[in-house]
Amino acid sequence: MNKIIFLVFFILTPFVRAQIKTDSLVQTQKSTLKYEAFIVPVALIGYGIVGLESHTLKDLNQSTNNELKEHIDTQFTIDDISQYSPFLAVYALNAVGIKGKNNFKDRTVVLGTAYLIMGASVNIIKRTSNVERPDGSSNNSFPSGHTATAFMGAEFLYQEYKDVSIWYGVTGYAVAAGTGFFRMYNDRHWITDIAAGAGIGIVSTKLAYLLHPLIKKTIFKEKDANGLILPFYNGKEVGVGMSLVF
Repeated sequence: MNKIIFLVFFILTPFVRAQIKTDSLVQTQKSTLKYEAFIVPVALIGYGIVGLESHTLKDLNQSTNNELKEHIDTQFTIDDISQYSPFLAVYALNAVGIKGKNNFKDRTVVLGTAYLIMGASVNIIKRTSNVERPDGSSNNSFPSGHTATAFMGAEFLYQEYKDVSIWYGVTGYAVAAGTGFFRMYNDRHWITDIAAGAGIGIVSTKLAYLLHPLIKKTIFKEKDANGLILPFYNGKEVGVGMSLVF
């Protein structure tokens, strides 16, 4: 088990560190579209895509999965909850008085845009990639939606609080990496699924921040907004509900 945990963080940690470092460097640039900020997530997505055909990465997928199966006694479902933790943390921090980058309206529009981009991307790719899950339950393994949601939230948390403390973002990314690990631990995804999901989640949030000024100007303008975000559990599924009034 320790080998697997090390492997997951060995793959994801360098990308996360590079992500934070890259964002710090591009903050000083005047260009509206900071291409450098997309290097890390695109590399993650590329790793996942290459893994669809690469025999080496497929072997790594299988060996990792086999190693996990040797240690699994009980399957944990913490990933069903942890995927939402990073972006819910933004609202929790604001609720206790630790203000981030944007007000409720703006950050919620950003989050909604990111969720839309991420959800659409993940579902379209899942329907076309036809990759069987490790447990054989279905053929929509690639990419990992849970991981995409978690990394979307981690990037959201980082962007909102990087000027307050970089450790908020680091914590968010740690939770996201843990979510990816448990998706493999629960025999639901391959490493390549996790990598691609992480990249999609990060890119979705970055695009949402880039699109926000245009969305704010053309759709929401300067209207006030009120809303509510609540998690839900119906006995079988865990999720988050969002209600906004503009």
